[in-house]
Order: sequence, then structure tokens, then C-alpha cells
Amino acid sequence: MKLKRALVALTLLALTLPQAAWAKGEFHPEEEFAQHEWVPIHLGPLNMSITKTVAYLLLGTVVTIFVGLFFMRGPTLTRRGTTGEVIYDVAQTQVAEQGLPSKAIGRWFPYVATLMLFIFVVNLLGFIPLPLSDDKVHLFGVELPTLGIYAATSSLSVTLALALMTFVFTHVEGIRYNGPVRYFKSWIPEVPKPILPLIVPLEILGQFMRLISLSIRLFANMLAGHMLILVFIGLIFVLENVYLAVLVIPAATAFYLFEVVIVVGIQAFIFAALSAIYIGSAIEPEH
Repeated sequence: MKLKRALVALTLLALTLPQAAWAKGEFHPEEEFAQHEWVPIHLGPLNMSITKTVAYLLLGTVVTIFVGLFFMRGPTLTRRGTTGEVIYDVAQTQVAEQGLPSKAIGRWFPYVATLMLFIFVVNLLGFIPLPLSDDKVHLFGVELPTLGIYAATSSLSVTLALALMTFVFTHVEGIRYNGPVRYFKSWIPEVPKPILPLIVPLEILGQFMRLISLSIRLFANMLAGHMLILVFIGLIFVLENVYLAVLVIPAATAFYLFEVVIVVGIQAFIFAALSAIYIGSAIEPEH
């Protein structure tokens, strides 16, 4: 059974390589993250074109909806229902209740739970070889896309957009519950007045640093994971030595499994948990 799983993992890793990698001595993993317009859509200055990232986001949205309906609406005394209860329990007790005040859970639990599930699904899709690639292969005279792995969350624009939603919701809720004066005053700690001109800019900067750190954390982890897997395998072609496969394929497989089993879920959990904490701290700044 273990051998079968290992063979499946090796096959998946082999399928993730772009066709350009098979050219002798040539391999450019950074090209896998380039965004090419598949369906150009330009509305004035806005570029709404369909790219690989957009395709993965659309797929992730559909799969998230399916997962929610499939696991959350099934019979409770089945494996399907138990899985749904586990997902709900993690979102409720470990994310919402840990970060949000009790008066805000009913309003913001759907947001943080959906955020956690959506990011998890998109992260996981990023490690499943799918025919959503810029590279093509000719089969029986038909041009088809090759299988490849790519995570939409390895694009900074995606993670920044997700973080921006939390950033906006945080300050909107802070103002709604406390009023603008009380809320913005809560940013300023009790310090001697002479040093206030130094503290206030730092506190304001700290609010924007939340936006940056929230987006960079998810982006960097997903990008680094995919790059390392591609680089491990690419060493065979860069150094033109097939015997390296004995070392790099097990290493790439181990890292692949580490990303799928641990990183995918942890990054979704952290993003949702921090979002709950930020919104909760804005609603009750004294805490």
C-alpha cells in the first residue's frame, strides 16, 4: 500500500513538470508563475482578463461550494456528516470563538469559516495536477494543455485581495461598534504627550502592516513550496544527470507530502484565525 502511494506521488510529481523542462539542460521554474491572458477582457483601464490564476480561483470557488453543500448537508451519523462536523467545529471553536467577541460571532462566523474553507480548497488544488497550464502537448493532432501544479494563493494579488477584505471589515466594524473617535483613539497607547508624535505614526503604520503581513505570509509559503518542488525535480534537467533522480525525487516527494498534509491546512487556519482576531480586536479594542 505504501509502495502504491509512493508510485502515485512520483507520477504526480512527474506530471507537474512543464514541457520546457524536458529540453536538455533547460529549466525555468519561475515561468510557471507567469500570467498570460487566456481570454483578454479589458474594460477601460481595468484588465479583467482570464488568466491561470483566475481559472484556479473560479475552480476553487465551485469546489468550495460543493464541499460545503456535500459535507454540511449530509446525515450526521455517517463519515460524511462527521467530516462536516469536524470542519464546522474547527471554524467555530478554534477560529471564531478564539478571536471574536460573543456578540459578533453570529455576524462574522460565516465570513471566517468561508475564508478558512476557501483558502484550504485553493491551496489544496494547487498541489493537484490539473490541465490548467500554459504549456501544450499535441496528441493525435489536437493541442491539449499539459498537467501542472499551480496555487492561486502563490500570487500576491490574490492574497492581498483576501487580506484587504479583512482589513476593510476590521475598521468598518471598529467604527460601527465604537464610533470613529473612540475607535481611532484606541490605537494610541497611554504614553507621555511629548512622545505622541512618534507613537501615532508607528501605530498607524502597524495597522497597515497587518494587511501586508497577512497577505505576505500566505503568498510566501505557497510560492516557496511550489518553487522548491519544481527546483528539486528541475535539477535533473539542469545538471543533465538522470542519476540525480535517486536523490531529488524522494526529496521532492517528501516536501510535496509535507505541503499537502501540513502547510495547506495550517495556512488556511492561520489566515482565518488572524482575520477573526483582527475583527474582534477592533470591535472590543480594550481587550
